[in-house]
Amino acid sequence: MTDLVLTNANLVLDDRVLHGTLIARNGFIRLIDEGPTQAPGAIDCAGDYVIPGLIELHTDNLEKHLMPRAGVLWPALPAVLTHDAQVIAAGITTVFDALSVGDLEEESVRIETLRGTYDAILAGQASGALRADHWIHLRCELAYPRLMEALEPLMRHRSVRLVSLMDHTPGQRQYRDISQYRKYYSKNRMTWSEDEFADVVRKRTEQQAVYSARHEQAVLELAREHAAILASHDDTDAAQVEHAHRIGVRISEFPTTQEAADAARKLGLATVMGAPNVVRGGSHSGNVAALALAASDRLDMLSSDYVPASLLHGAFLLHTQAGWSMPRAMATVSSNPAQALGFSDRGSLRAGLRADLVRMRAMDGLPIVRNVWVGGAATF
Repeated sequence: MTDLVLTNANLVLDDRVLHGTLIARNGFIRLIDEGPTQAPGAIDCAGDYVIPGLIELHTDNLEKHLMPRAGVLWPALPAVLTHDAQVIAAGITTVFDALSVGDLEEESVRIETLRGTYDAILAGQASGALRADHWIHLRCELAYPRLMEALEPLMRHRSVRLVSLMDHTPGQRQYRDISQYRKYYSKNRMTWSEDEFADVVRKRTEQQAVYSARHEQAVLELAREHAAILASHDDTDAAQVEHAHRIGVRISEFPTTQEAADAARKLGLATVMGAPNVVRGGSHSGNVAALALAASDRLDMLSSDYVPASLLHGAFLLHTQAGWSMPRAMATVSSNPAQALGFSDRGSLRAGLRADLVRMRAMDGLPIVRNVWVGGAATF
């Protein structure tokens, strides 16, 4: 296999930015050296940054390709392939496709498409059609009555590496303010009279009381059996974070308050926030701003959530707006998630690691992806 040689590049290492040359062979980084090279076939990066391939641990982007228009379901494999192309173009070389296991709303597209989407991701992997390295993140809606029936068969594949515990009951976590629950679902063309909404809240609350605790215990047992990493979701206060820590959670996804983020730091949970929160300058639902957590040293990782291109953009804004060094900012989308997810073969520009690489250039404060390599192979 011909060497991949990137020269005249600003290489973003773990602790500094080095102007020099990177050489990869057989899919792995072989050498990082200061200065240019005249090696045959070397790619002159013209001073562009070269960073580790981005690692995305929670993206719902696939959902918009499964239902590109309200009421229109798209075949799963073409949807997965389109999603894959979009994440590669965003510089994401390792992606955890977040699949919701259960939903509190009847006639949910998440319930309808779950198994077909799961099978399509595995089929794409097996055929070699996917350009990014795809893994599966199962998001468990604890109050969903048929959760365990749906979850158990999905846990058996080695690609399931991350499991998160969710509670989208009105009055809880993300929807602690039940008006936010009503506002969110009104965007999905769901309308209720006052009496109807009160009935929905009552039913959802009763459902949670019956199922959440027992399902949490069952999910924990399955996760231990399959050595899956656990994440909590939308932690709102210190008590919720403390509970998560007690049951073995390692990642706090999208804490909604400074209090929850403070507790996560104290207890050693890695905190992930939405990159769209950074790009937009705040949460779309009134939660704590990611930049506020960055300022208080409570931010470890970013997730693109629903906009793949936001991952690199958000990390770059940590550099330009929060004043973080380039290595520290890029670690939120590379080495930090690699560590949190148990990968020792990627996430940094170091000899011996996978040659998952992104060449990017800043233009008017916006990072532009110019080339992407996965395991040393050009994919974009």
